[in-house]
Amino acid sequence: MTTGIAIRRYDHRHAAELRPLLLEVYAEVYADAAMSDPFAGVDRFARGLDGWSARPGWTCVVGYDGDQAVGYAYGAPLAADAPWWGGLLSDVDPAITAETGSRTYALSELMVRTPWRKTGAAKQLHDALLEGRPEERATLLVDQGHPKVHALYESWGWQTLGNLRPRIKDAPLFHAMLLPLC
Repeated sequence: MTTGIAIRRYDHRHAAELRPLLLEVYAEVYADAAMSDPFAGVDRFARGLDGWSARPGWTCVVGYDGDQAVGYAYGAPLAADAPWWGGLLSDVDPAITAETGSRTYALSELMVRTPWRKTGAAKQLHDALLEGRPEERATLLVDQGHPKVHALYESWGWQTLGNLRPRIKDAPLFHAMLLPLC
């Protein structure tokens, strides 16, 4: 089943006005995790949000059911000197991690509020964010402690590249994944 959510698109020019909504949804979705995991804290997320939303090419989609925000997804292209692959723990061909500034779109966040989970909203947000992207591929990180999320992304065509631990305090171990866009 797919919801009939309305998708609204935003870019870096809207970041300041979107920030309170994005933080509110994050705080709700990660409330339980934030109680025991410093990496899931709202303050850490807010710093990351501010960094991502200041990047050239940052885009965000928010799904709405009437006037209620269902969830959102955002990301940005990786710059040629992006540290994204710096925490890669798996041996891969260096050509795979070479960035040009226009090769890879990094899907940084995708979250859906509880009442709209298992309705197709996550897939709608995912597809809307990546629709029409000019990059050849997308990347994302999935916490290895969430195998169901990893399996969901695989069902959408994502492939695991390897293990990655971001160089961020308290960061968990992730699966780095890739999705061809063209």
